[in-house]
Amino acid sequence: MYKKFGKRFIDVIIAAAGLIILSPLFLFLILLIYFLTNRNPFFHQPRPGLNGKIFTILKFKTMMDLYDKNGILLSDSQRLTSLGKFLRQTSLDELPQLWNVLIGDMSLVGPRPLLQEYLSIYTKEQSERHNVKPGITGWAQVNGKNSISWEDKFAYDLWYVKNISLRTDLIILSLTLRTIFSPRQIISNEKQVSGKFTG
Repeated sequence: MYKKFGKRFIDVIIAAAGLIILSPLFLFLILLIYFLTNRNPFFHQPRPGLNGKIFTILKFKTMMDLYDKNGILLSDSQRLTSLGKFLRQTSLDELPQLWNVLIGDMSLVGPRPLLQEYLSIYTKEQSERHNVKPGITGWAQVNGKNSISWEDKFAYDLWYVKNISLRTDLIILSLTLRTIFSPRQIISNEKQVSGKFTG
């Protein structure tokens, strides 16, 4: 019952309330990003969602579009702005995904939506992460985020797919809020152990 109806009901209520309550913060960040970097404040990218269906994820932009003399995009570390680093550390760059939740592309809790290019290299078991909607936060995020291996990430994601419940979602949401405001977590968010998934 919760997976079919309750989860979506809670998603809509919380996402709508969040967008309304946080609208002053949204406006402030939009203006801050625009005037400090003179660019579009939003990052758009296609990501696979439920059953692998492609949708456009929204985030606040954290990197400049900088290229070398050969027209090749510079590395993430070279393009990441100071403001962008702060937005990532505090997870504020993820706030626009409340809109993705409201329109039904995402859920508040679920496996994080990964890159579209990974679809072709998943194993059958790994593909099961798409049996549910992707989330703004998830079991893997509260258990290490980018500081854990891909193997562990998939293990956490698949555990969540098989154990969806209101209790599980409430635990993940409470742990997410705790880690966002934890100085230790802000430091660990700088670690990028996983790297790019290669299968």
